[in-house]
Amino acid sequence: MSGGPEPEEYVRLSKEYSELQPMIGPIRDYRRAVEDYKGAKELLGSKDPEMRELAELEYEELGEKIETLSQEIRLLLLPKDSADERSVILEVRAGTGGDEAALFAGNLFRMYQRYAELNRWKVTIMTESEGDMGGYKEIIANISGTGVYAKLKYESGVHRVQRVPETEASGRIHTSAATVAVLPEVEDIDIEVRNEDIRIDTMRASGAGGQHVNTTDSAVRITHMPSGIVVTSSEKSQHQNRDRAMKVLRARLYEMEREKRDSERSEARRDQVGTGDRSGRIRTYNFPQGRVTDHRINLTLYKIDKVLEGEALEELISALITENQAAQLAAMDQTT
Repeated sequence: MSGGPEPEEYVRLSKEYSELQPMIGPIRDYRRAVEDYKGAKELLGSKDPEMRELAELEYEELGEKIETLSQEIRLLLLPKDSADERSVILEVRAGTGGDEAALFAGNLFRMYQRYAELNRWKVTIMTESEGDMGGYKEIIANISGTGVYAKLKYESGVHRVQRVPETEASGRIHTSAATVAVLPEVEDIDIEVRNEDIRIDTMRASGAGGQHVNTTDSAVRITHMPSGIVVTSSEKSQHQNRDRAMKVLRARLYEMEREKRDSERSEARRDQVGTGDRSGRIRTYNFPQGRVTDHRINLTLYKIDKVLEGEALEELISALITENQAAQLAAMDQTT
């Protein structure tokens, strides 16, 4: 007779325990503070002036502590996104604006690269298509680490830039755009891709400017026929290209399922800060004024250089997380 739970049950219980662990300390502190608060309240009626004065101070301090702990516990009780702890597939594509858009896509990818370095995450470029004047027409990378999606999921959407291109002789400000997609990385067990649902084509891998990297058919294009999703990887190794393309395909299919599921849920999702509408303009980078504005929360930082170096990006992301938590708390209050 077995003395413990089955392996699957043990994994489930371990996961549940690890999720509850952060709440244990604050709940204990809250209960202790409530008991002390009751004791201080009783002493407010003491005939001893010195004792009454001490009780008044403690009563006020404990009231503030209880409020702080209550808010902390409420935040810990908010529903968790099951994908938050995952690594991500980051896709950056040049939008309207031609060469300038490609240069801006390069700026954005560099920003995420630097932000990843500051967080000790690993960045692996999966596929890239360089712009004619620099930057990228498209670049897809894997950013691996703990809690990457929890931070970067707010970056999905249209990023707009306003600046004077180097080729602009009259000094006129141009507006260009790039799109960013952040997809949680998934494994085979998360989403099933049937062999009969995909078509795999091979072709010659090309580098910047159309130069052939090699003379073998190493590049891989995978078409998922039920969804119409097409993924290409064009590094030197065909085996590696297949693995990378399948990783991107699974991530896109998983995200498509998540979006479908979320759209079927209550309006609470729409009350939250946008985390995935890639057709919506989320941020403007204005070089002449040195500002970055996030339109979802109306936050402007006059430190464009530090944002694009990844250093001040945390300020924007933290503000978005706070705003999202506030929206969730408001929705929780409405239902209770």
